[in-house]
Amino acid sequence: MRPRNKSAHLLLAAALLGTASAALAAGPAQASGETTLTADPLSTWQTDGIVWSMAYAKGIVYVGGTFSHIRPPGAVPGTHDLARTNFAAFDAKTGDPLPCAPAFTGGTGTVRAMKASPDGSMIYIGGSFGKAGGVGRSNTATLNTADCSIGADWKPTVSSTVRAIDVTPDSVYIGGGFGTVQGQTRERVAALRPNGTLLPFKATIRGSSVGNDPTPAVNALTVVPKLNKVIIGGRFTSVNGSLFGVHALAGLDATTGRVVDSFTGWIPNRSAVKALANDGTNFYVGAEGTGGGVFDGRIAGRLSDGAQLWKDTCLGATQTVLPYKGVLYSGSHAHDCSNTPGGFPDINNRQHFLAQSISDKTILPWFPDTNDGIGEQIGPRTMTMADGILWAGGEFTTVNDAPQQGLTRFAAGPDTGAPQVPLLSGASGSRGQITLKWKASWDRDNGVLTYKIYRDGVYLTSVSQDSRYWNRPEMSYTDTVDPGSQHRYSIEVTDGTNVSGRNGPVYVTARN
Repeated sequence: MRPRNKSAHLLLAAALLGTASAALAAGPAQASGETTLTADPLSTWQTDGIVWSMAYAKGIVYVGGTFSHIRPPGAVPGTHDLARTNFAAFDAKTGDPLPCAPAFTGGTGTVRAMKASPDGSMIYIGGSFGKAGGVGRSNTATLNTADCSIGADWKPTVSSTVRAIDVTPDSVYIGGGFGTVQGQTRERVAALRPNGTLLPFKATIRGSSVGNDPTPAVNALTVVPKLNKVIIGGRFTSVNGSLFGVHALAGLDATTGRVVDSFTGWIPNRSAVKALANDGTNFYVGAEGTGGGVFDGRIAGRLSDGAQLWKDTCLGATQTVLPYKGVLYSGSHAHDCSNTPGGFPDINNRQHFLAQSISDKTILPWFPDTNDGIGEQIGPRTMTMADGILWAGGEFTTVNDAPQQGLTRFAAGPDTGAPQVPLLSGASGSRGQITLKWKASWDRDNGVLTYKIYRDGVYLTSVSQDSRYWNRPEMSYTDTVDPGSQHRYSIEVTDGTNVSGRNGPVYVTARN
């Protein structure tokens, strides 16, 4: 597999032979050193509804959401279905479905959050349900990964939907819209031992000014055991009685629940946090807003002191973030990233997957895409990394313009998608000079493409250019030949691994 190196500020490179010349336009700046996954989706099973959450443990990807069946890759809805009630399990490498399939029913019948224990022996599950695998459970349950049984010890009573879970070796943190856990007051966030015993950790989460929903909720949380810290995000305006300075994002002492980071000014009033993740050094925030003057993008912060490292300016609600090998992958419906390095203007287009440099927030050339899909029509909702393969789930019903519902996967390789060959034209404006022109192509996972030019069926030269789907410069190449001679030209484009078909021929006679 050929890595795709996004080298710093590489705008173009031209390889010229003889007296030939090329006229090229500059492309967008790029960050340094990152290598993305390919944008070519792997063959993946589908759901007939929405995927809200995923977890990975011991070679298995667990998928939760609001659906009743799964079906094979390429199958149209209603054909070759396997029954799966809001929960399914798949082999992480092959993508094949596994027989592990407890049904989650009751409540509103949905699985909204999942997290594996550090040793991978247990999957902690949250949502809105009254039964898990036929066993009575109150909006949260566990699954033993060894035998796919519902855990017998973990059965706390949670008064409403669980939307977020994170796990340490000795504690389980849950967030959501609940007001009590085990009959005791726990407003929107709580901590329990792995056996279900409620811990003293307590924080009062109140207030909401986002959209038309006045109900406060913790939508996301991430725990940092080495700092004894848990960062929470959601829809709220007050933590532990604070009236100012805490909005939608807070860092809490993981033992007591007291506020240790307020992140004042990070999230504007009409925005809420939808996603949180950390890589042991930094933490990452995904947000959405309603109305004007909102924040819809991503933030990177330092775990040790809560300092903000960067904040992008993209519009289009972010639902999930996942750091991996120096790249922050995210799912959103970004439609205007014009003020973010490497970003695109508002061109009546939604880009549902993004990859950004963790070092400087630059948007990298990785543009697989989905449609908005069903439900709230947001597109991707969740991501997890499993054995080097990025799994993504959500509301979408297409991936890269092909039918694919609910689930998709991307790997490091092989890169199989060739750029589209451009249309070539030619003319002679000066004696013995032939100028070829074409518009730059683009590729979903490579920024710099190389255009190979052939004269009379023989390779002549190559010209390289950085391009994106919203920025495809006009390109040209001038060939010097004998005055009055006629030649045929053709062109092909490569991303370094895959080569397009050859376009042409174009016949041009040089002026005398």
